[in-house]
Amino acid sequence: MSASPKHLELLAPAKTADIGIEAVNHGADAVYIGGPGFGARHNASNEIQDIERLVRHAHRYGSRIFITLNTILRDDELEDARRMAWQVYEAGADALIVQDMGLTQIDLPPIQLHASTQCDIRTPEKARFLQDAGFSQVVAARELTLPQIRAMAEALSSAQLEFFIHGALCVAYSGQCFISHAHTGRSANRGDCSQACRLPYEVLDAQGRIVAHQKHVLSMKDNDQSANLRALVDAGVRSFKIEGRYKDMGYVKNITGHYRQLLDAILEERPGLARASSGRTRLFFTPDPDRSFNRGSTDYFVTGRKEDIGAFDTPKHAGLPLGWVGKVDGEGFELELDEGVSPLNNGDALTYLDLQKELVGLRVNVATPLDAKGRRWRVEPNETMEQLKDLRRGVALSRNRDMAWDRLLEKKSAERRIALDLSLMETPEGLALQLTDEDGHAAYVEMPLDKQPAQQAERAEASAREALGKLGTTVFEARELSLLWSHPLFVPASQLNALRREAVEQLEAARLAALPRLPRARPVEPPVPYPEDTLSYLANVFNHPARDFYARHGVRVIEAAYESHEEHGEVSLMITKHCVRYSLSLCPKQAKGVTGVQGTVRAEPLQLVNGKEKLTLRFDCKPCEMHVVGKIKKSVLQQLPAAPIQFYRARPKTAH
Repeated sequence: MSASPKHLELLAPAKTADIGIEAVNHGADAVYIGGPGFGARHNASNEIQDIERLVRHAHRYGSRIFITLNTILRDDELEDARRMAWQVYEAGADALIVQDMGLTQIDLPPIQLHASTQCDIRTPEKARFLQDAGFSQVVAARELTLPQIRAMAEALSSAQLEFFIHGALCVAYSGQCFISHAHTGRSANRGDCSQACRLPYEVLDAQGRIVAHQKHVLSMKDNDQSANLRALVDAGVRSFKIEGRYKDMGYVKNITGHYRQLLDAILEERPGLARASSGRTRLFFTPDPDRSFNRGSTDYFVTGRKEDIGAFDTPKHAGLPLGWVGKVDGEGFELELDEGVSPLNNGDALTYLDLQKELVGLRVNVATPLDAKGRRWRVEPNETMEQLKDLRRGVALSRNRDMAWDRLLEKKSAERRIALDLSLMETPEGLALQLTDEDGHAAYVEMPLDKQPAQQAERAEASAREALGKLGTTVFEARELSLLWSHPLFVPASQLNALRREAVEQLEAARLAALPRLPRARPVEPPVPYPEDTLSYLANVFNHPARDFYARHGVRVIEAAYESHEEHGEVSLMITKHCVRYSLSLCPKQAKGVTGVQGTVRAEPLQLVNGKEKLTLRFDCKPCEMHVVGKIKKSVLQQLPAAPIQFYRARPKTAH
């Protein structure tokens, strides 16, 4: 079943095919996963046979598989990327998620194209352009507000709008961060980010005074749009994307199950909307996003700018409140649990804040209850007590790994079934079984039978229902089962089982035959103009076909990507909607109206210092954006073998 504007798609991540299979089982309408290469996640690639295995499972439910081919590519890599695109297409994949426009200029298979978040889609004009250039799905920037999302959706006539609803947040506009490459030679645009945004920094003002000490001021809390799903549907979002291609199986099961339940509740309320795939998911646990890795939650800018979007104290997962330390000795400590907290387990991971507010972690080696109610516990940690800095009486503890929860998610934790109506009917030569699934696909199988009335009518009818209803190893479950015979017949169970199996096989084949390839959108001809006529290094153009793409669409000045090493001086290494001044209550706009302050607070630059690394923060207050400014290291210029590209011998003056 192909997605349309009336369908809501839950799009889940997968690091591996096995995780992707469980994402489907837990309710995903589509899964995005890396192929053998070029997938923007350095250690999340998958072989073609694993993609085939995932596709086979997903397509049984009408779920789709999207392959991430979303790095920027050098000219010498395009042939390998083209070959990979054909391999995943022949393996049955449904779409490619693409950042590099050069891919649109080469011999790709007729597979649907989706515009990656790395395309930095912030405006209705950019979204409309990508639709007109042949993209069927575009992902709106995570920084947009509801009115901006609505305006983008209204600008699209055929493409579907996708939006991230959960997971880690890049502080930069996606595709607009070059710090990793400048400092280490590891390019975020090529799937190898060093995550400078998660480091602690000294923040200095223009006079060199410390404004913040060792704070992770570029580290965001994690995205959670659970409360905004209805508003996002109303704004025009049709694909709801969970971040996390590095995340483990338990995370994907838990978060996919959580949003499956929330979207199903919306679908129940709104008969004009439907799922983008088939079947009903039953979970054998209660999803809880707070139990999976997170840095605290924020809805970011969807409902307007907020002060508490940062995870400034730590980029780690602190976990859920657990209790407090009662007594400490040389071998361990006593712990009193908060009311309603589940018992401790051997192997649980705990955290607390030391006196410098740094997060400290420990692992429970042996947990022993000290009272009948299970409120007081003796904990012997894996670590020595000398290693556990500032652990003392009264310290609050949290738990960021609960072994009982992990064991629950290691088991079978969901099943997904497609509703099926079965009708057993008499024919002149014997019996026939007709199956009709919830999507209207049907199968019909006959078998010859020497019709003998059953000696025990009730027992014969019960036996027939039992044999026909044995669908446990299939993707189906019986919704209605009708026995359309003039009187109960004697039918051996083995014959009914064989009849059912043959009919189910036929129905599965009919479902697969009826599942169309997602259509590749045709670019508008003649080519529509790109919204701008000049592109700087920020456009990430790293090969000649990409340059030709933009030239065909009317762009006159095209600079090479930052990775080409044409920008040796100070430039914006990150552009972000997050504002350190705002988060530290130093924004001039915040000061307006405050007596004695108005006019005295200016958006002067700040400096970030981490060891020898120094970055400058500049503030563009009109669009309310922050630029993190720096330059590429000489060592990176010398070490990187990536072929530099120069599209112009000398840059035209109009480029500046």
